[in-house]
Amino acid sequence: MTHLFLAVSLFLLQTDADGATAPATNNGSAILEMLQNSGPIAIGVLAILAIASVWSWAIILGKWGSFRRADTQSKRFLRAFRKASRLQEIATVSEQFKPSPLVNVFDEVYETYRRQTGGYGPPRNITALERAAQTAASESLTTMENRLTWLATIGAISPFVGLFGTIMGIVDAFHGLGTAGAATLRAVAPGVSEALITTAAGLLVAIPAVIAYNQFTGRLRSFASRMDDFARELLNSMEEVALMPNQDPVEREAARGLHK
Repeated sequence: MTHLFLAVSLFLLQTDADGATAPATNNGSAILEMLQNSGPIAIGVLAILAIASVWSWAIILGKWGSFRRADTQSKRFLRAFRKASRLQEIATVSEQFKPSPLVNVFDEVYETYRRQTGGYGPPRNITALERAAQTAASESLTTMENRLTWLATIGAISPFVGLFGTIMGIVDAFHGLGTAGAATLRAVAPGVSEALITTAAGLLVAIPAVIAYNQFTGRLRSFASRMDDFARELLNSMEEVALMPNQDPVEREAARGLHK
C-alpha cells in the first residue's frame, strides 16, 4: 500500500513539474502542517490511536514493575523457606514477601495443613494439599495476567484502525483529484499524507504492545514453572515428615528442616 502511494506521488510530481517549487521545510514542521491540514476522520483515528498508546504504555510499565518485584521477592522467599526449620517460622514472615506468587501457594497449602493437623505432625491428606497448591497457583497466575489481554487487543486492532484512516485518506485523495479536474500533486497531497500518517501511527502503537505481550507471557510461563516446583518442594518436605512415625511433632518439624 505504501509503495502505491509513493508511485502515485512520483507520477503527480512529474505531471506538476512546471509548477512553482514550494519552499523547503524541516520534517517536524512538515508533519505538524500535515496534522493541521488533516480531516476530521484522520484526526479521530489519530486520537483513538493516541489513547490506545497511552493505555498500552501504562500497562507495560505497570506490569514491568510488578513482575520485577515478584521476581525479586520470590528469590528472597525461597532463601528464607530453605533456611527455616519449621513451617511456622515461614508463616509468620510470609507477609514480608507478599508480591511473590510463591507466598500465595505457601499460605494456601499451610492453611490446609493447619486444618488437617492443627499445625503439627504429618499431613493427613496429601492430595488435598496438592489441590490447594494448584488452586493458589492458578489464582496467582490469573491475577498476574490481569490487563494483559488489553495489550493483545491493542496490538491486533491498532494496524486495522490505522488502515481505516489509510482508506479514508485514499478516498479523500481521489475526491480532491475529481474536484480539481486535473492530476496535480496539490489536489491529492492532503489525502495521501493523511493515509501515510495514520498507517504509521497504527504501526507505532501496535509494535510495542505486541512485543510487551510476548515478553510478559513468557515471564508468566516462568512464574508458573516456579510455583509448580515450589509446590512439589513444599509437599515433599511434608511427606518426609510423614515417614518418621516415631518422632514427636517438634522433632518431625526439625527433621523436615534438615531434609531440605
